[in-house]
Amino acid sequence: MRRFWVICAVAVMAGLCAPRTFAQDLEPQAEAGQSMMDDLGSVAGFEAWRTGFRPRALAQGVSAGLFDQAMAQTRFLPEVVARDRKQNEFSKTIWDYLDKAVSEDRIAAGQRALRKNAALFDQIEAHYHVDKYTVLAIWGLESAYGAVRGDIDTLSALATLSYEGRRAVFFEAELLTLLKILQRGAAKPAQLRGSWAGAMGHTQFMPSSYERLAVDFNGDGSRNIWDDDPTDALASTAAYLADAGWTPGQAWGQELRLPAGFDYDLAGSRTQRPMAFWRGLGVETAEGAALPEANWGAVILPAGARGPAFMVYDNFAAIESYNKADAYVIAVGHLSDRLRGGAGFVQAWPRDLRALTLPEKIEMQQRLLVRGLLSGAADGKIGPLTVAAVKAFQRSSGDLVDGYPCLPVLQALRQP
Repeated sequence: MRRFWVICAVAVMAGLCAPRTFAQDLEPQAEAGQSMMDDLGSVAGFEAWRTGFRPRALAQGVSAGLFDQAMAQTRFLPEVVARDRKQNEFSKTIWDYLDKAVSEDRIAAGQRALRKNAALFDQIEAHYHVDKYTVLAIWGLESAYGAVRGDIDTLSALATLSYEGRRAVFFEAELLTLLKILQRGAAKPAQLRGSWAGAMGHTQFMPSSYERLAVDFNGDGSRNIWDDDPTDALASTAAYLADAGWTPGQAWGQELRLPAGFDYDLAGSRTQRPMAFWRGLGVETAEGAALPEANWGAVILPAGARGPAFMVYDNFAAIESYNKADAYVIAVGHLSDRLRGGAGFVQAWPRDLRALTLPEKIEMQQRLLVRGLLSGAADGKIGPLTVAAVKAFQRSSGDLVDGYPCLPVLQALRQP
């Protein structure tokens, strides 16, 4: 089926960290300049926020008794604020990310986890019609197959991020949802430990995702994503992907071999085209086979023209609903392929390149602004406008036009 994706799809070019939870992928809902904090260590300020939050929570249906009992134990966590603010400055290439995300150790651990839970994965796949290897890969990336589920008090993490203010609207809503989960008795405070961003359980659900899509797959009367038994968490992940539009029997994507003279302007737009179009251009799989006839797909170049190219299908977008970063989606897809016995990438990554630092990204944007190729502000966030401006500069310079914002592009921009 033809589908036009409206996605800001160049997150990998902005620099990525370890697999991010749902919360970390959302756009900020409050300006950094509107932060409520004068001092990251202001415990008094946190307590004042908590007092002000109480009537808002009660107005949303949280009982006074539950609020006072649960929130009395929360504390300000400065390390959570530091990690949240660090996200904009972190810089890593996609190949460095994938080296760890799809390591031989992770593949071997995943295959052991599959053997241990083979019947469960088969049951989940049969019920939700979602590829079991994809669910397994998400489990591996989010918590190392349940071994690393996070040890930060979730109530305190969400309260801290609500107080900090950069994304207060989002985190207050998640905190309210979690309080209502506690009020219903669906979880106990002692269970609520997870990531610094408030994600919980084997596959790192935010409270709102738990409320909407978590399932009681083992039929014990609770939707338990926290404890050692991964049954409900894994089934909930399959339910999440099914809700996102997973297409049974379809791949997430595949590595490509692009023909000489390929027009790189056709890549990266996320506009799917029929396979006949791509075959007509001479595009093949990385192994040299013909592309499937039935699908529509889009071509992406996560490391520019020198790195691997991928044809991505509707299931790429389904995984992307879990985490927007291209590197994460490719990691899930590639790990799922490796877990089922597939091979590594054919095309080498351009490992001689390094990721741009945040100051370098800002400088690149400033120089593009001066040349009249970019509009807006130089904020260091590499989005579609910056990629289009890089393409315009490459075109004007007679260079290969792939839009990849790397150090050679910045160095060329520095020339008079």
